[in-house]
Amino acid sequence: MPARRVSEGRNVAPRSRVGLAVVPGIGEYRHAVKRFVRDARVTKVLATSATVASMWNQLSSRQRCRIVGSIAGALCDRSDELIQACASPQRTDPVETITSELLPLCAALKFLGKRGAKILAPRRVGMSNRPAWLLGVHSVVHRVPLGTVLVLGTWNYPLLLPGVQVAQAIAAGNRVRLKPALGAQRASQILVECFHACGVPADQLVLLDSDTSAAVNAISEGVDLIVLTGAAETGRKVLESAAPTLSASIMELSGCDAVIVLPGADEQRLIAALRFGLSFNASATCIGPRRLLVQAANHEVLVERLTTVLAEMPPVIVHPAARRGVADLVAQALAAGAVDRLGRYDPMQLREQGAMYPLLLDRVTADHAIASADVFAPVLSVMGARDIDHAVDLVNACPYRLAASVFGPAAEATGVAERLDVGTVTINDLIAPTADPRLPFGGRGQSGFGVTRGPEGLLAMTAAKVISRRRGSLAPHLRPRAASDQEMLHGALQMLHGAGFQKRFAGLRRIVRSVKKT
Repeated sequence: MPARRVSEGRNVAPRSRVGLAVVPGIGEYRHAVKRFVRDARVTKVLATSATVASMWNQLSSRQRCRIVGSIAGALCDRSDELIQACASPQRTDPVETITSELLPLCAALKFLGKRGAKILAPRRVGMSNRPAWLLGVHSVVHRVPLGTVLVLGTWNYPLLLPGVQVAQAIAAGNRVRLKPALGAQRASQILVECFHACGVPADQLVLLDSDTSAAVNAISEGVDLIVLTGAAETGRKVLESAAPTLSASIMELSGCDAVIVLPGADEQRLIAALRFGLSFNASATCIGPRRLLVQAANHEVLVERLTTVLAEMPPVIVHPAARRGVADLVAQALAAGAVDRLGRYDPMQLREQGAMYPLLLDRVTADHAIASADVFAPVLSVMGARDIDHAVDLVNACPYRLAASVFGPAAEATGVAERLDVGTVTINDLIAPTADPRLPFGGRGQSGFGVTRGPEGLLAMTAAKVISRRRGSLAPHLRPRAASDQEMLHGALQMLHGAGFQKRFAGLRRIVRSVKKT
């Protein structure tokens, strides 16, 4: 009979053992983890024992990454529980949890299992391109853990976003403290249990309370890195709290993403993408479409067709934290001349119940507050762009520059994408490509700084440590200063870096003269 683990009164088969079986050279650790999984009575003892923690700290990055990769199997085993835990007024479709959380999170875990060790491997700096004055010096750049990483989770994607951040921090060798968002406690608990079941010690990954005070206390006690996914205002408060301890931070904050429509764009594809972006996860997505930038020639026809499609969409429930802000922004826009093209917007229903039909606001201009605000609701503001240059300026002038999309012929769209000062640009698509585990994700301006995910996100969980060794007896910097040193070194500078052959040759002659004098 296979070993089984007790979880809230139910027996769950721990597929995670398969991941441990392929980890070489950690027999004692694997045996301890098997006991951890098999016997619930010793779980607390093993998870907090110095022996297990010591063995974990002795694992190589390859071994840690393989264990992290095996967590995908544990998540699959508990997928029904996770789907139920992620259900909310904003997440009513189980398919969304599978496609937007479980599939990309498991892909990210597998990516770390296969590629993480290579990304974290020491980089040797040998003779190639070595400065002449460092003859005999060989260096190695190591990636070492930062120490303790505090992950501040989010409510709209409670598995994928904090899950990848925790996995990367653990794979890099850090201790992690995960503070879940309010309402995401159960999903976070199951996530952490999967990490523990696959061999991550309990003191290596600790689940904090969802109350704000838990984050405040953790920051005041001192952590080495804070990773926040949340609103820009929350980011400001976290940075203020982190200032006394000078804790490093990665801020993955809000967006006000634009969709630029070029001449020749596939309108059917564009409208399908906008419909998806306004409905997926109740439009509670930081990279959802918020502004549609259209040139005058295509404006009216496109808006009419979009109106027809959006008029068929059902209402969604806006998160309580966003309702008042959205209602205020929409009221300001309508008062300033924006037009509700669908005519279904009910401000009282939004404020009191949170129910909201997709809202298509036409004639929005750059000076409207809603054109540069982080809106977590199905609101799309249509803005006129005189030409492509104007559209690019509208994107780059917005304080929120998390992502953008460009729809149009591939060559022209690529040219526009290269001019946008945002973290991610998708061409003829939106949202979905950002779930690729190989890609980093981060924003500009008030959308935050630093990256998570991808190789860059994994390296962001480490510090660079350089070890240099000099071989041989040659160490000219250690000998006493000679009268000819200035002339010789000045000549060397000119010979090595002078602009043009004549200047470099003059530097060589200068070296020869100094040697003759010596």
